Amino acid sequence: MAYVDGFIVPLPKKNVKTYAAISKKCGKVWRKHGALEYRECVADDVKVGKWTSFPRSVKMKKNETTVFAYIVYKSRKHRDQVLKKVFADPSMAKMMEAGPKSMPFDAKRMIYGGFKVFVDV
Repeated sequence: MAYVDGFIVPLPKKNVKTYAAISKKCGKVWRKHGALEYRECVADDVKVGKWTSFPRSVKMKKNETTVFAYIVYKSRKHRDQVLKKVFADPSMAKMMEAGPKSMPFDAKRMIYGGFKVFVDV
């Protein structure tokens, strides 16, 4: 069964183009090393809920939007193999060296995790 890494990111609206450029580079690296899909989606119809919502989950601030992203792999083992190659890739090393402060979003408020697919219709 497939495996998915999922992310929710708070993103200043002024940084959408910068983030998209970085994401395209990252997506190419992930796909080069075997990821089946790489998707980054910017909020379009996402309301702030009364108790919980995508914006609340990242403590979205005024002038920010929310990005929902996911990467699909064949399995958890496949994901681990892909990540090993991704983080050894020289193009990723440059980004990693720059650190989280160089990112166009607040990495401390990013939510991420790995998920087993258990329904696939």
